[in-house]
Amino acid sequence: MFSRLLLFVALLLVPGVLRAEETPVEKAGFAKRLTIYLAKGPANACGAGCDRWIAIEGEIDRNAAARIRSFLLAVKDPQLPIYLHSPGGNVEQSYAIARFLRARKAIARVGRTSVPACSAGTEIDAACQKIKAVKGEVEAELTTRNAMCVSACAYLFVGATNREVAPDSVLAVHNSRLMFVVHGHPPPQVVADFRRREMVSADRDRNLFLAAMGISHELSELIRTVKFENLHVLTRPELYRFGIDTRPLPETLWAVEKETRPYVRKIAQQKKGDGSSFRMMEWRLFCESKDRGRLMFVREFDEGAAGKSTVVMMAGATRTVAFGRLPARFGKYEVWSDPVTSDIVKAMLAVAHLQIGESTPSSDGKSDPKADLKSDLKPDFTTFDIDTTGLEQGWTQLLASCPETSAGPKPASPLPTAVSPSVNAGPAASPAP
Repeated sequence: MFSRLLLFVALLLVPGVLRAEETPVEKAGFAKRLTIYLAKGPANACGAGCDRWIAIEGEIDRNAAARIRSFLLAVKDPQLPIYLHSPGGNVEQSYAIARFLRARKAIARVGRTSVPACSAGTEIDAACQKIKAVKGEVEAELTTRNAMCVSACAYLFVGATNREVAPDSVLAVHNSRLMFVVHGHPPPQVVADFRRREMVSADRDRNLFLAAMGISHELSELIRTVKFENLHVLTRPELYRFGIDTRPLPETLWAVEKETRPYVRKIAQQKKGDGSSFRMMEWRLFCESKDRGRLMFVREFDEGAAGKSTVVMMAGATRTVAFGRLPARFGKYEVWSDPVTSDIVKAMLAVAHLQIGESTPSSDGKSDPKADLKSDLKPDFTTFDIDTTGLEQGWTQLLASCPETSAGPKPASPLPTAVSPSVNAGPAASPAP
């Protein structure tokens, strides 16, 4: 018995594997090893002036770090953005990759890369993996919608110095599970004591790692409370408070949604006050005819607002695009919907940013949202800009299937369907947090 116990203790001296492993259902659609390749898409696919990126996807396997390091060292441009789409995997490997990304001052985003040359409906079969393994660039498409970086992938992600989680993508965490092999029949208490010591060591390692990455200790404390069987999707206030993504106005690119009635969509989340809350906003541009569109703006209702506000969209400081009146109210959303002529759409496409202005009524109940946005005489008028990247490409696609002339006004539904899922996206088939 004593000799068998000594053998067991000796075996325990070999480092265990800490793995934030998911269920087979969660892994569906992901390659069994971490894959990395250079991707090239259409103009502005990854942002203004960006059409090339590095795709990292699949499970983080035991040999991932060396493979990723070797690949990145061969990439001439260290500032190519890295897009991650992964269900997690080996924690120790994710730490190693993250530290290399930090040394490289990498740009990391959560995004899903698809390769048109692969068979429809799959990105993980042998033929597709062979396409992605070729040297050079792979023709690809990129989306942030429903992209996910969960479990151990979150550690890899925070290694980058520049981090972006789009409003329609997911970063999620949970506690890890220690995996080790026991030989013989040691007393259960010995096994339990070893597991406890290793988990304490794992907590310490995680605390030190996150601190080195400049992430608040609150994230580590949160992770400890989330059971391995569950996932916690980090909210926008948590991403901001923990120091993961500190942008005051994270936004998606404009992208075509191929539904029964296609449209171009943009989603943004606006920081309120100290960042303890963010306000969801969404824009949709529909094509009603070759010379007419319809622009819709939806946002969460501000329960703390003193009164109803008016909103105006501008292309430049003086060119009014739409709105400038009170919205309709549907549940927790405010909705504006205006027709826009082809000239107005051209004005929108001609600028890099659209300006959104908001005004609350004065003491006499009047407001003039179409006044000069830069006027110092309107102290209650606040503005912010949204990017137009992707809008021109999206509108061009819509025009291809748009009727020549409008048979009559066909206003879009006042409340866009699936507004909440498009913003509060979660990992498909993931366990409840």
